Amino acid sequence: MMKLPNAKDIAAAYTRIQPFIHQTPVLTSESINLITGAQLYFKCENLQKVGAFKFRGATNAVLSLTEAQRVTGVATHSSGNHAAALALAARQNGIPAYIVMPDNAPAIKKKAVAGYGAHITFCKPTLADREATLQKVIDETGATLVHPYNQWEVICGQGTASLELMNQASDLDIIMTPVGGGGLLSGTLTYIKEQFPAIEVIAGEPKGADDTYQSWKQGHFIPCIDPQTIADGLRTSLGVLTYEIIQSKIDAIYTAEETNIINAMRMVWERMKIIIEPSSAVPLAAVMENPAHFKDKKVGIILSGGNVDLGHLPFE
Repeated sequence: MMKLPNAKDIAAAYTRIQPFIHQTPVLTSESINLITGAQLYFKCENLQKVGAFKFRGATNAVLSLTEAQRVTGVATHSSGNHAAALALAARQNGIPAYIVMPDNAPAIKKKAVAGYGAHITFCKPTLADREATLQKVIDETGATLVHPYNQWEVICGQGTASLELMNQASDLDIIMTPVGGGGLLSGTLTYIKEQFPAIEVIAGEPKGADDTYQSWKQGHFIPCIDPQTIADGLRTSLGVLTYEIIQSKIDAIYTAEETNIINAMRMVWERMKIIIEPSSAVPLAAVMENPAHFKDKKVGIILSGGNVDLGHLPFE
């Protein structure tokens, strides 16, 4: 039986990381409430450091290292938000970070990770190459692996977003997050289901990458194969830990069509004047597709991130 985190672990993570993270605001929009028929409270992790909730988990992982591990540093493979989050968390704590990135990663993401002072090793853009290169880096440096989502300390860190949300917006009926690898969702479930069991926790997932929905419905792990979605942060399979937590605690998973994901993203940009990435828009798209379930409910939505390639927007 694997050890699963609990609400106390998330509260301890919050105490640990508070000096390093932003307490992100909760915003509302009367016009989006009118359109959806629900009262929506958007937890703006797009305004977190590095532009994503991932900074919470990376910071908690770095602060949980032993003295010996601090000397050799941390390592991961990532082409996106986790790479930047781990690089900055390591820099803030004066420890080395070794990031393996696929050579076709967006130039802006390569630049961000380099800017935070990480040691970058490029590899071919296949999972096998990423994992083999990472193992080589770990063998050479002795660095500690920090997984993007399937790691106890990372899940506890991600769960602090919902802890913070509950301090900012009370009396919620539902909390929603997107789901890809499941770190944010499983951290949210761990905290909310223990502390506020009456609150429903619902995940939004792209229909073109609905492995978590399929896993939940069929009762066994189904990997993400050939995902077809604009929500690039959600093209990932669950991990062993995140699958276990989600399967045992989730209330519902709603999938969203691509056109609705793009429409939801555009709606937030236009109505709320904030930048969110496609992955962040998936829960709102799910609300728009299932209005009856959310009608007149108070719904907290964690906006997971705001890192967008402004040269390739999905709308004109």
